[in-house]
Amino acid sequence: MTELKEAANAIKQAKYLLITAGAGMGVDSGLPDFRGDEGFWRAYPIAKKLGLNFQALANPKWFEINPKLAWAFYGHRLKMYRETIPHEGFKVLLNLPHEKFVFTSNVDGQFQKAGFDEGKIVEIHGSIHFLQCTLPCSREIWENNEEIEIDMEKFEAKNFPKCRNCERIARPNILMFGDFYFVEDRVNLQLMRFEYWLSQIDEELVIIEIGAGKAVPTVRMMSEKIRKKFKAKLIRINPREPDGADIQIPLGAKEALLKIKNLL
Repeated sequence: MTELKEAANAIKQAKYLLITAGAGMGVDSGLPDFRGDEGFWRAYPIAKKLGLNFQALANPKWFEINPKLAWAFYGHRLKMYRETIPHEGFKVLLNLPHEKFVFTSNVDGQFQKAGFDEGKIVEIHGSIHFLQCTLPCSREIWENNEEIEIDMEKFEAKNFPKCRNCERIARPNILMFGDFYFVEDRVNLQLMRFEYWLSQIDEELVIIEIGAGKAVPTVRMMSEKIRKKFKAKLIRINPREPDGADIQIPLGAKEALLKIKNLL
């Protein structure tokens, strides 16, 4: 595939790498693909019974209406992300000898687990590994060290975390759908570091975008914005929607990255 050679050559010539990643980055680690209602319902059959798709369930209102359901969903994901081992593609990226920054819409903390520098990651939709008050009564964000017990038959959490300040139910520091209560301070700090990193770029920048679809286009839009601003080369790795990039690779994350590694 000539695109793989082009990608390898572009990476060789670059001094700086921006890695932008969506949900497709985690699929090869065994994380479920929530693409479309059927994909989501395969991972959460109970949601199909309740007639709830991902967008309906990933909504802060459930922490008020039915916190047992809300924390069954987020508690299950928390456990899954904690147990998941990042696939080899993460190591390929980590070992590239470039100045790099990560911009991701994923809330799973897989880049940190793979060894990427916490100070050079933007988690634009927040992280499941941090908590905040549901109200919120303050702007405090704290680490999520909770162990959530879940009755999987009823799909109910047996326990859930409380706010450290007011004792209301706590929630993950994640930007949900229809969310007016997300405390964005941690993300804003990450964005400030990202802006500073971008301001230092004085040579060739290459963007490697992985598994970022059009359904929630946050990552694609960022890739394209930076590409335009820095006249950067955009490598888009996506088995279904690789279009619109300088180098389009219609493969999954792990396969594409291992093939590129072999050409470097």
